Amino acid sequence: MTIAATSIPAVDAVTTLQQQRHAFINDGPPTVERRKANLIKLRTAVLAHRCDVEEAISADFGNRSKHETDIMELLGVVQSIDYLLRRLRRFMKPERRHVAAFHRAGRAYVEYQPKGVIGVMAPWNYPIALTFIPLATALAAGNRVMIKPSELTPRTSALIQRILAGSFTLDEVAVILGGPEIGARFSALPFDHLLFTGSTQVGRMVMRAASDNLVPLTLELGGKSPVVVAPGHAGRSALDSIVFGKLANAGQTCVAPDYALVHEDDLDEFIAKYHEAVARGYPQGPTSPDYTSIVNDRHYMRLQALVEDARTRGAKVIEAGVTPERAAERPRTLAPALIIGADDDARVMREEIFGPLLPVRTYRSLDEAIGYINARPRPLALYYFGNVGADSEALLRCTTSGNVGINNTLMHVAVDDLPFGGVGPSGMGAYHGIEGFRAMSHAKGVFVQGRWNLPRLLRAPFGKLAEFALAFTLRPRP
Repeated sequence: MTIAATSIPAVDAVTTLQQQRHAFINDGPPTVERRKANLIKLRTAVLAHRCDVEEAISADFGNRSKHETDIMELLGVVQSIDYLLRRLRRFMKPERRHVAAFHRAGRAYVEYQPKGVIGVMAPWNYPIALTFIPLATALAAGNRVMIKPSELTPRTSALIQRILAGSFTLDEVAVILGGPEIGARFSALPFDHLLFTGSTQVGRMVMRAASDNLVPLTLELGGKSPVVVAPGHAGRSALDSIVFGKLANAGQTCVAPDYALVHEDDLDEFIAKYHEAVARGYPQGPTSPDYTSIVNDRHYMRLQALVEDARTRGAKVIEAGVTPERAAERPRTLAPALIIGADDDARVMREEIFGPLLPVRTYRSLDEAIGYINARPRPLALYYFGNVGADSEALLRCTTSGNVGINNTLMHVAVDDLPFGGVGPSGMGAYHGIEGFRAMSHAKGVFVQGRWNLPRLLRAPFGKLAEFALAFTLRPRP
C-alpha cells in the first residue's frame, strides 16, 4: 500500500486556525445532535480504513502485528467514541451549584461550553489511538480541531490526513503534516487549548512555546513507571501481565513498566518466570510476527547504547525468551532483556526506556521500595502485584503517580471512565472520562439573581440593615 502525502494540498496552519476560529464564532456551539453525528462520522471513517491503518503502521515500524494494532489502537478509539456517545448529553448538562444562605433567592450553575479551537500534537508510538481519542474528546466538547501527527510515522500521518479530509471540512478538523520545525511553529499558535503527547523533554519546549499566548495545556508525558512485586508474588500470573505491559509494541508505550522492584528473596524466581512468560507470548522469539520492531534507527541505536552503558557499569544483561539471538535477522528488532543490578547513574535507570528492556532492582521492605520511588520524579503509572490489603493501600497512600494498576499493567488506560494523565514531570491534566471533556470545555459559572435580592443590604449607604446582616453572617461558630 502506498499513501501519497501529496494527494491532499498542504494546509497552512495560521490560515487554518483563523478559518476555524471564524467558523466557531459564526456557527456557535454545536448541538448535542451535531456532536454525536461528528463522533459517529469519525467512528465510521476509522473502521472503514482498518486495513489501511494496519498496513501503514506496520510499514512505519518495520513490523507490527495487525492484531496488536487492532487491540492497542483501533479498539481504544472505538470504545472511547462509544463511551462519549453514551454520556455526552449528561456531560453537556448544566451543573447546579450550591449558593450560600445570603444568596438563596438566586440560583447558580456551571455551563460547559466549547473552548473553540483545540490543537492536538500526537506521538509516533500509538499514532492512531493518540490522535483519534483526543480528537473524539475535543469534538464531543464541541470544538474545532487542528492536528499535528508525528513525522516519525509518515505513512500513518498521511493516512490520518486522508481519513479526516474525507469526513470533515478544514474548518472542522485539519491535519498539519511536517517535521520538527512545523511542530515547533504549531505549538506556538494561539489555540484555545493544546494537548501534547510525547517526551518530558519536548513537553517542556511545547509548554514554553504555548506560554507566549497563555494557551492552556494538557501534557501527556512519560517517565519511569515502576512495577512493585510483593514478596512471594513473582508467579506466572504476575509475570504474564508484566511481560504484556513491557513488550506490547516492543515496550514503546508511555505507561509500560520501566523498572521492576522485586523482593530480594524472589529475584531468581522473577527471572525464571519472566523468561517463561516471554517464551509463551512470543513462541517464535523476537522474529515472531507478533513482536514489534523499533520505530527507527535512532531509537534502536539509543536502546543498544542503554544496554552497553549498563553492562560496562557492571550490570548483568539477560536476554529472555526463545532464540533471542535471532533478533538480528530482522531490521531494528531488539530481543527482550532483563538488566539486573544497574546502578542509579546508569542511563537505563535515569532515562525513559521506551523499548523491551526491563531493569530489575531488589528491595528488603516495602518502605524501602516506597522510598526509592519517592526519591525520583513522579511517574505516569505505577503497578503493584500482591494481595490487596495493607501493603497495596500503603503504596497508594504514600506515593504519587498519574494512575495505578493493581495486579495488572496498562489496563487503567483502557477504562474509559478513569482520567488518564500524569503529574509533574509525567504530565499535566487528563483527557479520558468526564475529566477529558471538561479539560476541553470552559466551565462558565452563572448566577441568576432571584426576586429577593438580599445582597442589596450591603450596598452604600450602609445602615442598620447592613450591620445586622454582617453581624449574622460573621458571627462566631458555636
